[in-house]
Amino acid sequence: MGRFQLGEFEQRVLLAVLRAGEDAAAADVRRELERVLDRSVSRGAFYITLERLEAKGLLTWETRKRRGGGDAPERYLGVTREGLEELREARRAMLDLWRGLEPLLERGRQ
Repeated sequence: MGRFQLGEFEQRVLLAVLRAGEDAAAADVRRELERVLDRSVSRGAFYITLERLEAKGLLTWETRKRRGGGDAPERYLGVTREGLEELREARRAMLDLWRGLEPLLERGRQ
């Protein structure tokens, strides 16, 4: 088992970083998260989660000049090797919990 129990939002943030691709800007990740979740994500909750994930060693970021110009620097994010391992563990645990429940879930729809 991994060192951390990733919360649902933490998992979603890490997955959104991966979906946004290499050299993912924080603003792009937040937009991707909102698109997939089909709801707004508060800036505060997002950045607090980024800080928590970085403190756990699951995410890295660097601040550098914004792509396409502009004066304000921007954060670029990446998932660490440990972050990938935690995501694999969280996925495995969820799949184990879901395994065998399909018949029960199908019956529940009637």
